[in-house]
Amino acid sequence: MRRVVAATAASVLVAGLVSAAPAHAGGRHHDAHQGKGRHAKAVDTSKLTKAVQVNGLLKHLRQLQTIANRNDGNRASGLPGYDASSAYVAKTLRAAGYTVRKQEFSFPFFSENEPATLKQLTPTAQDLETAVFTYSDSGTVSGPVVPTKDVVIPATPEPSSTSGCEASDFEAAPSEPSIALIQRGTCDFGLKAKNAKAAGYDAVIIFNEGNPERTDLAVGTLGEPAGLPVVGLSYEDGKALVEDAEDGGATAEVSTDTTIDLDRKTHNLIADWPKKTKNDDQVLVVGAHLDSVPEGPGINDNGTGTAAILEIAKQLARTGYTKKLQRPVRFAFWGAEELGLVGSQHYVDSLSDTARSKIYANLNFDMLGSPNFVRLVYDGDGSSLGTQGPAGSGEIEKVFTDYFASKKLATDPTEFDGRSDYGPFIEYGIPAGGLFSGADDVKTERQATIYGGTAGETLDQNYHSPADDITNLNTTVLGQLSDGAAHAIATIALSKKGLYGDAQRALKSKQAAKKSAKAQSHLGKQPLR
Repeated sequence: MRRVVAATAASVLVAGLVSAAPAHAGGRHHDAHQGKGRHAKAVDTSKLTKAVQVNGLLKHLRQLQTIANRNDGNRASGLPGYDASSAYVAKTLRAAGYTVRKQEFSFPFFSENEPATLKQLTPTAQDLETAVFTYSDSGTVSGPVVPTKDVVIPATPEPSSTSGCEASDFEAAPSEPSIALIQRGTCDFGLKAKNAKAAGYDAVIIFNEGNPERTDLAVGTLGEPAGLPVVGLSYEDGKALVEDAEDGGATAEVSTDTTIDLDRKTHNLIADWPKKTKNDDQVLVVGAHLDSVPEGPGINDNGTGTAAILEIAKQLARTGYTKKLQRPVRFAFWGAEELGLVGSQHYVDSLSDTARSKIYANLNFDMLGSPNFVRLVYDGDGSSLGTQGPAGSGEIEKVFTDYFASKKLATDPTEFDGRSDYGPFIEYGIPAGGLFSGADDVKTERQATIYGGTAGETLDQNYHSPADDITNLNTTVLGQLSDGAAHAIATIALSKKGLYGDAQRALKSKQAAKKSAKAQSHLGKQPLR
């Protein structure tokens, strides 16, 4: 749902935080991101990584699963399961010695009460596989299906369809209730739906475009309510429906049952270690989103990230590493991530320029136990995938890649595109990084050779579904990535000489950073296309 182009404004340079490590093991990640300047003395993180055990993570995950079971199968922001999850996390952190506070905010809540249905009535009566779009209105509409003028069939190799992007794409709506059939393409889903509404249609079907990786059931978010029911369809089913409509006509019935509340309340949970450090103006923010989607318990997405940083926070205190902190560590459990990074965006936006300038770096952990996993590290310097993070992000990436190389564990780069809660931080030029084990991307043959698993299948087949539960985790990668997270947190927080040059003074000039970042084209709060 979320893409952000990284800002290139001045920011902290987190340099030289690790000791030399063996060349990168396996994968196709580049071997080294050579930082400039003086390197800090290595931090021994072994005591912490040994203390962060899979059994400890599973204890938290079982609690989150139990909470979901008792709350209609989910832990979504704005619903009781989220509040219960937050209470559990807060209790655990306070018991470990942290100061914990809630940061409340409003957000546009959406949930599906009953699964959407799509029935083709004529010329062939059949039920079609469908799914509701986020912020679709409720309603049942039966009537003729009218394709837009410019659907692209057969599909082109790359996305090219402008179906529904202009008001002129729509035939005049019939006087009876009618359904617009729109192809996915080069503009936002929400714009397509609004144009259909303005043209007089009563419901919308959006079918996939048919390019590589755009063939399955189309689903996404409208960004905001469009005032009519909107459901998705696969490319093949959509193509067949277009052909029926153009070959004498087709009728269908769309039915959705949803709840929309534009002013629902929820909160972030923020935990700080209460003791002062030598560098109190260099705050390391470690984040993971706490909410699930309303459709499921969200144990991988993102119970695993939540459990990882919760256990790391607990063991950081228990092992005594908190006595050696060179800079503050703030653990943040974000709300309403699943509806567009709302909680993390609120947190960063609500800070003063002075407070924002004190954020040394952001580490983000989202989905660490995918069943068909790849060990993915955000490509902070852009050397593999071309999207560079703010200055210092490459050095954070190197902390992770050096650690896994030292353990002879392969990693792959993942695009630094803002599709998780680090996105709002890089908007403001704050360096960031993190780990990920994969969502709906398809595993390649090369990756299957390196990591095992099944090529041609998604990295997490249970992504955003009721099956994202505690029975569908890979505990091996969960343990490996949690250790990597623990190592990076301790390395950055305990390094005595993490900065070099004039980086910190440059960071304090945040007005220029903010102006530059806001000028970037980002989709962090916009829908998929």
